[in-house]
Amino acid sequence: MAAGKGTRMKRDDIPKVCNPVLGKPLIQYVVDQAKSLSPTKIICIVGHQQEMVRETLKNQSVLFAEQLKQLGTAHAVLQTAKLLKDFEGDVIVLSGDVPLLKGSTLRSLLAKHHAGHFAATVLTAIAENPAGYGRVIRTAEDDFDQVVEHKDATEAQLSIAEINSGIYVFDSQKLFAELNKVGNSNAQGEYYLPDVLPLLQKSGAKVGVEICETFSEIQGINTVDELLTVEAKILASQE
Repeated sequence: MAAGKGTRMKRDDIPKVCNPVLGKPLIQYVVDQAKSLSPTKIICIVGHQQEMVRETLKNQSVLFAEQLKQLGTAHAVLQTAKLLKDFEGDVIVLSGDVPLLKGSTLRSLLAKHHAGHFAATVLTAIAENPAGYGRVIRTAEDDFDQVVEHKDATEAQLSIAEINSGIYVFDSQKLFAELNKVGNSNAQGEYYLPDVLPLLQKSGAKVGVEICETFSEIQGINTVDELLTVEAKILASQE
């Protein structure tokens, strides 16, 4: 997903996912994550300043889906339906602003997905400061129940430390069978991708959860300060 404006980066001349991180465009880190899994195809969802994103990835084996109006993450993924119409298999959803995610984490996510025979598996993390993130609600049996976005959460839900990373693996056919049913009755008036998860459960499918080892691995970049922090972490890992 790489269609957003990234207004908090305070740069009108470049989309957020094209900002350089140690000389390499942010979106390239995510494409490389996808490539590490030897996928059948990689689809980049573009919208805001999409010409620049397309130019950045012109030498990559990447297909593009357009989200001309940014109406939420469920709406974004829905734009890939035509490109995945006849595809039967795993669809991994990655965020274009998360450069530190490890290939080993994605492989663990896939392994959990297959072992549990899930229709969807959510990558989560435990955050010391979960402000702004969707909270993962679990059942009394510690199974997945739902994701509640920060702006829609109750005080009790805001105290939950387990957050949704925005990274998922779906059974393609089951995902697109339910995605059109997602509504936008929430504080943002957007179509949230996590809202497809309860729909899958209602259809009789199961949803799994894989907890990422470190929060920093799934942390997105929204500001210049966060970009600099990620650069420092990458440099530290190379020492």
